[in-house]
Amino acid sequence: MARVVSINISNKKGVIKIPINEAELRIDHGIVGDAHASNWHRQISLLAKESIDKMKEKGFDELKFGDFAENITTEGIDVYKLPVGQRLSIGQCEVEVTQIGKKCHGGCEIKKKTGDCVMPREGIFVKVIKEGFIYPNDEIILL
Repeated sequence: MARVVSINISNKKGVIKIPINEAELRIDHGIVGDAHASNWHRQISLLAKESIDKMKEKGFDELKFGDFAENITTEGIDVYKLPVGQRLSIGQCEVEVTQIGKKCHGGCEIKKKTGDCVMPREGIFVKVIKEGFIYPNDEIILL
């Protein structure tokens, strides 16, 4: 079963995100309280725990959820293999994949710390289709 492992937000861009216990997803916005929330195609970022584990295998054991500035850390789903347009149910919400990967801006905290960042290669972005609340351990279902 695919699930949410962690939900993470920050109050400014370019920094690691801090795990929270619940998040409100809003249409034309993203996660309420997150610095990246806005009416654009990259409202929410997702990164698989399995991608973070690849960095840990390179000797970066101290990495935590949110360190890659991902909003939602997933488990049990290779999010970077999903096609643009794929819809997902997360808890009571629905999101749609809008972008796979991104250009690395080079100045992020994780790149400075490790010399590499998996987010540009394996992170994805979604927009909110159905709003509501999500929680850690919520099931993720491909629609």
